[in-house]
Amino acid sequence: MIPGPTNVPDSVMNAMIAPTINHRSEEFHDLYRRVQSRSQEVFRTKNEIVVLSGSGTAGVDAAVGSVLKPGDVAVVPSFGEFSSRLGESASYTGATVIAPQSPLGTAPSLEQVDIAMRDAGRVKALCVVFNETSTGVTWRKLKDLKEIASKYGALLVVDAISVLGGESLPVDELGIDICIAGSQKCLAAPPGLVILSFSESAKDAMQGVKPRTQYFDIPKYFKFAEHAETPQTPALPLMFALDEALRLVIEEGLEHRIKRHTICAEAFYDGFEAIGLKAYVSSVEFRSHTVIGIVYPPGIDDKKFRTTLDERFDVLVAGGFGKLKGSMFRVGSMGMISPSLVTLTLSGIAQSLKLSGYDCDASKALDAAWKKLGHLD
Repeated sequence: MIPGPTNVPDSVMNAMIAPTINHRSEEFHDLYRRVQSRSQEVFRTKNEIVVLSGSGTAGVDAAVGSVLKPGDVAVVPSFGEFSSRLGESASYTGATVIAPQSPLGTAPSLEQVDIAMRDAGRVKALCVVFNETSTGVTWRKLKDLKEIASKYGALLVVDAISVLGGESLPVDELGIDICIAGSQKCLAAPPGLVILSFSESAKDAMQGVKPRTQYFDIPKYFKFAEHAETPQTPALPLMFALDEALRLVIEEGLEHRIKRHTICAEAFYDGFEAIGLKAYVSSVEFRSHTVIGIVYPPGIDDKKFRTTLDERFDVLVAGGFGKLKGSMFRVGSMGMISPSLVTLTLSGIAQSLKLSGYDCDASKALDAAWKKLGHLD
């Protein structure tokens, strides 16, 4: 129950035992076209799709590196570990990075972003994290952020690695120029692949930008994609797994999947509140439906609590990041999340806290959670 890698359905795991095929064959062409088509359906876009073998960070590096160069300016709002890393990735291109800040547990105001864009002069890209995994903040202002980006003639680049498939994200409707998603989060596939969508405006912005490496030469991916291939040998077993994972998303229905994530998240928040625990993100507006951050009660040792939870109740959760280390824990509520997993997790956490000296009643957490879970089809 960590914020990725997440639990993976059996059919997705089994897909990886398919025989190794020639990545220049018709069989692979069919596989690649399916992954592209299904990815477009999940992204809700007609934009071009690129699948890279690599982590989410590889996707971020590829995205910003394809459109930014020395002399460019990027505005990258910072409100946690991964938004800060997005800014670092942008800075590696040689571009000037302006990073309006907001306190952890919140997101910058639209006014802050607008002022930063105005004062920066000519901005090439506004780069934002949709779901800040380190704090459990979701910045549900993408439509407004697109308006600001358009106002100043900038691209909108969105890191949706830990949220695509768990929160509404209609890429074309929102006007997102580059969107980045990871296989190991809400899509419930194994780690190792990243999916990116590129608008025509993003492709035009690549003119004059020299790729930093041969591996991240995105225009080359576009050329190979014309023949349903990749420039380098892809991670074939993971491609088979992603194909099956995307099929399951579409089979469930994107709207139902998002509803499932929303209700399970609300059940977590209500369950924790019922036993006196506080969400790290105080504003409901910003609370993530895929990463649930909870503040420890006084006197609870992070390592001891999470070890007890793992060893005695078979539930693994994540600790805090950076400045938040030791002060909070994070529950991944994504991918295969279900009423049974919510129940198991809440029960284990309540009992582990009790063993750690915090007086609480697991039944109260479960009663509160089921008032929400009962609304799930």
